[in-house]
Amino acid sequence: MQPARRAKRQPAWHMLASEFSDSTLNQQGSGEFDPLFVISKLGAKVNRLIVAGLLERLEPRETANGSTLWQGQLRDPSGQHYFSVGDYAPESMRELTVQLSSRLDDGEAIMLIMTAKARYFQNEEGAVYTSLRPEEAAVISRSTYREWLVKAADGLLNRIDLHAKASGLEKSVESFTAGGIPEHMREGLLLANEHYGEIDLETYRLNIMQTLDIAEDKMPTAVAPSVPESQTSLEVESMQKSEESTGSDGGDVDLKQVVLDLINRLDQGEGVDFDTLLSNAAARGHDRDAAESCLDDLSEDGSIHEPRFGWFKVTV
Repeated sequence: MQPARRAKRQPAWHMLASEFSDSTLNQQGSGEFDPLFVISKLGAKVNRLIVAGLLERLEPRETANGSTLWQGQLRDPSGQHYFSVGDYAPESMRELTVQLSSRLDDGEAIMLIMTAKARYFQNEEGAVYTSLRPEEAAVISRSTYREWLVKAADGLLNRIDLHAKASGLEKSVESFTAGGIPEHMREGLLLANEHYGEIDLETYRLNIMQTLDIAEDKMPTAVAPSVPESQTSLEVESMQKSEESTGSDGGDVDLKQVVLDLINRLDQGEGVDFDTLLSNAAARGHDRDAAESCLDDLSEDGSIHEPRFGWFKVTV
């Protein structure tokens, strides 16, 4: 009997949450061991990732078959990665998850790096969710996190440049090859162009600037509050609940808290200027117009004030 064919182990991409979570395209062969790929807007064809950030949430859930599924959130400067650890995970990963949960419950701030498989889910309404299935993880120091931030920013910048370069070429493998597009990006860029069309690169460029600012200690690692629990689940039933809760009016309250937290963290004594606040809110996935409107609301209700025009401080 012929042994079963297994796909080769795929390389892992250093990737910020914003690029991965923006993805709505996947590719998987028909073979039993064919890997799943998530195709990002920038043409990264991702099966495995190396991600890092602040561990914000880690909670156990009982599944229908009685086993325990741990669900968590990992925040980097661009947004959040969602991940789950179940019985399928390596024993070392399950043991670490239990330890991390206890430390998180004690109020410890935990910086984590993990290698994980990309996951993709689309519900009946067509909404797409990406998440991670960790293979291994480790608690890291601030210096190690800075190194990861630089690698992730460099990778994102490289993909932005290649996407821009490919936009001026005929959409074919031959043209991409002749135009100097690396082999590992050609198919992904072709698929991304067909699926996403033209995309706005400005948010990704902003992600790079903020990531490098944090890596160089030019600004603190700002952490926005966790989104409501109904919006963070990674399993099918919880994802459907998330869709039902999307129309709730809690988002505005969350954005106000994000803005207040940003002012508190970035204020060096003179307040925080308008552009810096909007840029930082946008880097966390919030619409700039919504953030500007939020500033107006906070000013009107007296939560913040302007010591000088265009600079904001939290009212004591």
